[in-house]
This record gives sequence, structure tokens and C-alpha cells, in this order.
Amino acid sequence: MTQTPDHNPSEALRGLLNAAAKDGAGNARRRWLLLGATLAALLVGIALLAGNDKGATGEFISEDAAHGNLLVTASASGTLQPTKSVDVGSELSGTLATVLVQENDMVRKGQLLAELDTAKLKDAVDKSRAALAAAEAAVMQKQATVAEARAALTRMRRVSELSGGKVPARTELETQEAALQRAVADEASARADVTQARATLKTDETNLGKATIRSPVNGVVLTRKVEPGQTVAAQMTTPVLFVLAEDLAKMELQVKVDEADVASVKNGQKATFTVSAWPGRKFPATIQRVGLGSTTTDNVVTYKTILQVGNDDLALRPGMTATSTIVTAERQDVLLVPNAALRFTPPTGEKPQRSLVSRLLPGPPPGMAKKRPAAARNGDEARVWVLGEQGPQAVTVRIGVSNGRQTEIVGGDLKAGMAVITDYQEAKK
Repeated sequence: MTQTPDHNPSEALRGLLNAAAKDGAGNARRRWLLLGATLAALLVGIALLAGNDKGATGEFISEDAAHGNLLVTASASGTLQPTKSVDVGSELSGTLATVLVQENDMVRKGQLLAELDTAKLKDAVDKSRAALAAAEAAVMQKQATVAEARAALTRMRRVSELSGGKVPARTELETQEAALQRAVADEASARADVTQARATLKTDETNLGKATIRSPVNGVVLTRKVEPGQTVAAQMTTPVLFVLAEDLAKMELQVKVDEADVASVKNGQKATFTVSAWPGRKFPATIQRVGLGSTTTDNVVTYKTILQVGNDDLALRPGMTATSTIVTAERQDVLLVPNAALRFTPPTGEKPQRSLVSRLLPGPPPGMAKKRPAAARNGDEARVWVLGEQGPQAVTVRIGVSNGRQTEIVGGDLKAGMAVITDYQEAKK
């Protein structure tokens, strides 16, 4: 059977070698014919491969380097909160007699919000006042006793001087001196009782004042958690009766920034966010604080970041879920190249020359696996390829920031208008 040029020459070679092995006892002429046929098959295979190589040209896909604006952003989600919210509770236990405000009511500092039943508290104040009056009366009695004991001691000392110490007896004089000291001590004790009674009265008056619950700030009532007649039990913790927001015209957005983006998020950066209640509307915000402490949720590390938000029209409400876009870098009229150009490497740069045997035998040649270059970072040197008269030519550049699609070129020999290669497409056979 004659081998046609369309067949693989390696198959023809193996067939001839097998035929030669079976005809080991043939004559010399037949061996020469066999050798000639083998050489002819090799020449046909080489010609076929040469023709295929010439037709296997590819096409470089390129894009011009151009000046433009670059915006680098980071996304994060979170909830809106008042800049300052206050939980108003009661330190006393009792029954709520009145509740004077509703949710959404505007309140002023010192305004009465609710009041407990004060009957027992008023009785305690009256009792303390009576105890204070009794203590003050006791002090007056002790003062009189002191005056009496001091006068008696003065008389006895005068008599002793006039009698030359004969009368009264020394023991009588010492007894009167001790009586005066006891009277002075009793007066001091009575004065201490007055101080204690006055403190008790002050405590009872304070408790009576705490029975009237007032607003500590100017703001609005976000939540009302009690009703008139409800019993308040203040034991281990203070029960919360109202939640007040100081000023809803200024709010804050608390978002969780991913650890991959937190290095580029700084105080003072601008941001925008959207909420489901207002589709299509973007609200402006400013980074106020980037937290140092991290939070790990489902093996995802995030950092709490506070954005300052203006809410003059009161369109935003506490608790709304928001998705923010933080502008981490903004460049105007800079040289840009697509990121694919920084990752591209010409296929001929790593393709080795194949030997004749390897081209005839099936299977890929060794060393054809292409290594993907590592991603360049801000400030690093990188290499792009441009189309030249002699084919792809390498140009060294220094890169800036990137938004994932385009990268800023801050240095190097690349100029605007140069066609940078982004990919290579092999021709179809």
C-alpha cells in the first residue's frame, strides 16, 4: 500500500520498519529499496511540517495607551445610626403614673417625659424632714446641757479660789469637769445626727426628683418602650424607657471594610452610598474614623469604619441598610493601560525550538508551560509589549494605582498612542 502525503510520516516510518523486521532473510536489493522508501517518507513528512509551520501564524490583539481619568473605589455595606443616641431609663422601681411623649416627638433638654407614682417617695421625704427637725432640737438640748455644766464648773472653781482650795473637794471638782466633757461630747453626737438626717432627707428628695424622668438632650424620641400603669423594676440593670436621638440632621454610616481594602481607606476620603428606600439616589458621605480593631465573621476579617452623613431633609432613618462606595484614589489626565497588557507575555518568548524527532513524535514538547507573571503593585516596575516593525518589543514602565481594569503609568518609556499588546490569538488551522 502506497503512503499518501496526507498520512502521518511517523506512521509510514513505523510500517516500513515492521516490514523490514519481517523480511530479515531478504536480499540486499530489497533492503536498499526499503531504505529508499524510508528516506522518501521522511522527506515528505518534513515538507508537510514546514508547510504547516508557515501557515500557523497568529494575531496580536492590542489597545492604544491613552490619557484619561482613573477612579479607584472600595465597596462596603453597613447601617445608618444617629451620631448620638441616649437610652433614658429609671433608677427607681415603681409604677408609671404618666407617659407624656410619643415616638417621633421632638423634645428639649429637661422636658418631662414620664413620671412614677410619687406617693411613697413624698412620705419618705416628710419622714426625713421630721427626723432632721428632731435631730436639730436634740442639738439645742445638748447645747443647753453644755452651758449648764460649764457654768457649774466655773462656780466651783471660783469657790475653790476663794477658800484656798478647801472647798469644794477635789473629787467634786473633777466630777464636774467630766460632766462638762460628757455634755460637749453629747452635743457633737447630736450634731452628727443632724448631718445624717440632712443626708437622708437629701437622698429622699433626690429619689423624688428621679421619679420624674426628663430628657437629657435636645432631640427626637426614636423608641417608647413603656405605657402608663406599667411597673418598672430597677434591680441589677436600669430598665430603658425611651431611646432618644440628639440630631437626625447629622447621622453616621457604620460599615465593615474588608481587610483587602482597609489599607487604602483613610480619614477624610469622600464616599457615596445608596439605600433601598431611595433607589437611584446617591447620598454623599465622608470618612470620619477607620477602626483599628477587627471583627471576624465566617472567616472574613473586616474593620468598622464610620462615615459622616448629612441628613438635612430627614430622608434617611436610623437602621437603614446602606451600600457605600469609598473613593480611595482619583487621578486626572494620566496615562492608562489595560491590566491585561501588564500580564501579557509573547508566546515566542518561551517557546523552544523543537527537534525533528520531537516534531514527528506525538505529544507536546517539553518546556511549553507558560508561567504567568506575578501581579505588579503600586510603585513597582513592570513590562508591557508594544507592536513594532520587528514584532513585539518590551517597554519597561513604573505603575501607579489600578481600579482592576486599568492601571496608571507614572514612569517609563511608554507614550500615549503606543499600541500595547493585551493578548495573542493563534490562527485557525
